[in-house]
Amino acid sequence: MANLKSTSKNTMKGINNFDVIIVGAGGVGLAAAMYSARLGLKTLVLGASYGSELPIGGVITTTNVVENYPGFIRLTGQELAKKIEEHARSYKLVTIKEEKVLDIKKEKESFIVKTEKSEYKSLTIIFATGTKWKKLDVPGSKKFENKGVNYCALCDGPLFKNKIVSLVGGSDSATKDALVLAESAKKVYIIYRGEQIHPEPINMERIKKNKKIEIINNTNITEIRGDKFVEEIILDKSYKGKKSLKVDAVFVAIGHIVLSELAKKMGVKLNEKGEIILNHKTSETNVKGIFAGGDVTDKPFKQLITGVADGCTAAYSAYEYITKNKVE
Repeated sequence: MANLKSTSKNTMKGINNFDVIIVGAGGVGLAAAMYSARLGLKTLVLGASYGSELPIGGVITTTNVVENYPGFIRLTGQELAKKIEEHARSYKLVTIKEEKVLDIKKEKESFIVKTEKSEYKSLTIIFATGTKWKKLDVPGSKKFENKGVNYCALCDGPLFKNKIVSLVGGSDSATKDALVLAESAKKVYIIYRGEQIHPEPINMERIKKNKKIEIINNTNITEIRGDKFVEEIILDKSYKGKKSLKVDAVFVAIGHIVLSELAKKMGVKLNEKGEIILNHKTSETNVKGIFAGGDVTDKPFKQLITGVADGCTAAYSAYEYITKNKVE
């Protein structure tokens, strides 16, 4: 723990004091916690962060196979997330709680963080809130959510064993989802609005070799129909002579929404996409004492490994901020 008066004991009744509070318990937040603890900072990580549907471990938990994280040739996203979590928990100065952050306020040189369960006081804040799934907005998409309309292929794909499913999206993440779905489903239609899906070359080859997967380009879903569950989708262009397609599920992978609302309320500058504008050398924001890392920031290449680097840098910058400014 930093050698500061404010962290030696609670100074406000009912409030726990910390040197660093990390909002977001994905890989980035957990990595930041590891480094802040190594620097002697009393650290609190708050999972179930503002607006996120994901568990501790974050978005990597929804990845079926990870093959690009140094030190591990191949493992599941859940396995990697668990390893990172266990590593963070091994530090005595790290506390991890599954609490949703509702509000953050500045109080003199400190921050008051209010969750659904308690309040905490911290000298610094690190935002590692990441993103949440962007929802499909067509007639029937809301009605059939969790009744055939799904956003996590890894979580819900096995429910559609030997069924016909569709997947909306054309990114590398979308094609990875299609490959996951093909492990259980009888048929997978990738429906993409653009000219051509754009995965990494290795995943494009896997898509081409998989006989279960069929790509429908330059096409949008205009409606999802069914009785109690999804039964068919309506397309804006004919496919094999029909605008309707019989499917048992619609999986959606059309991108993410940045979870930066709490940061915005604190006066943190955002770009036009809602991403936190970061000093990429220091992971500092424009607000003193507030740092950030990972997918919530304006870093163009968004991968767990680059986010972890942000988190480590943010922890070190928080340490420097506390020690140089002698914050109390």
